[in-house]
Amino acid sequence: MNLKRFLIITAISLFFVLETRAQFNLDAQYRPRFEVRDGYRKLATEGSTPSAFISQRTRLSFSYKTEKIKLKFTPQDVRIWGDEQLASSNGVYGDNASIDLFEGYAEIKMGNVGWISVGRQQLVYDHQRLFAARNWNQNGITHDAVVFKLSVNQWNIHAGSSWNSLDATLSDNLYLPGHIKSLNYLWANRKFSDLLNFSFLHIASGVTETDSTNTLYFKQTTGIYTEYNNNGLKLRGNAYYQYGKNNTGKHVSAFLIDADAGYQIGNLTPGIGLSYLSGNKNPGGSTDKLFDVLYGSRHRYFGHMDYFRDFVKHTKEGGLADFYFYLKYKFSKTVTLANTGHYFQLAQINANTPNNKNLGYENDLMLKCKFSDWGSIESGYVFYLPTESLKILQGVSNNKFSQFFYLELTLKPTLFKQEAKSL
Repeated sequence: MNLKRFLIITAISLFFVLETRAQFNLDAQYRPRFEVRDGYRKLATEGSTPSAFISQRTRLSFSYKTEKIKLKFTPQDVRIWGDEQLASSNGVYGDNASIDLFEGYAEIKMGNVGWISVGRQQLVYDHQRLFAARNWNQNGITHDAVVFKLSVNQWNIHAGSSWNSLDATLSDNLYLPGHIKSLNYLWANRKFSDLLNFSFLHIASGVTETDSTNTLYFKQTTGIYTEYNNNGLKLRGNAYYQYGKNNTGKHVSAFLIDADAGYQIGNLTPGIGLSYLSGNKNPGGSTDKLFDVLYGSRHRYFGHMDYFRDFVKHTKEGGLADFYFYLKYKFSKTVTLANTGHYFQLAQINANTPNNKNLGYENDLMLKCKFSDWGSIESGYVFYLPTESLKILQGVSNNKFSQFFYLELTLKPTLFKQEAKSL
């Protein structure tokens, strides 16, 4: 065999060895939501008029994937219908700037060990207690981060880090004290069987002391998540402990305990649960005992009225106990009715809270119809029966019946999909 023929055969062989199958997708998401707010986020007062409006999320995702690289870019527009700034009877001539980059990241394969993901991406883990998609918010939430995704001896391990800045500065590393400047975490997950799933999570979140100093205080959060499924029985639990220092430099010692049990009987699934976030009995003391849920989901777990979003402000550092029960019924493969009742209490009474822990009852009723693989419609009706303690916390004395209704359409079609062989 001469050299020329050898080189040709070698080149052809390398071509078939190196080529991989590449996939390109163009996906869209369109989500308008109609809301009637009459006590949403804060108790309705006598004489107040309900608010009605339509918000809209529009996303377009470009994704490219081979055996060695993944790319995803998702621009997003979020708006309220009619929020145009320059309009006349002849048409619309201007609008609020509302287009942003929701996702923009690359994942590169690191041999047989795993992947490294770099850029703006979602960080969603376990049951979203500390890292959540925050999907109720039309904007959602993503993070500018570097994440190593490894697979070692049946364990899925993610190690991530993020360093946030307000601008490309020449000196200093100033940041808003209420926002996380440095985020670092380690997540280890293993599915021991079809029945048992287990995760370990550690988060080191650093915040600046003030917006004019470089001092960083780190709060550490360590805990586990477990899930057990067997013949219709579903058990789920979280336990996390926080330590380190808060944004004022005060020592932290706080905890979160969460447990849920459900059992499917035919098309019906009843369940009960408890979420407990520790609070401060002495807010002025040397130790901060109020648990910080970080980037966890509020709307999903603490009631759809969203009365408990900021636990420093909304519980006066008292923490929260949520005793809840739920019923889910599947009328068919596409239609589901769910009702969840919450009874809320303060975890602790302190000098800033009312003397009675009881905060009242919330009822969340939802109906969802998934009419296609790419589309669904969901409606919800929520009401809250407050106690005097909640009225005191919110500073509302002349309240009326508080309720909230929404109707949401979600369309998520794949507009274009192509697979091709490439180097």
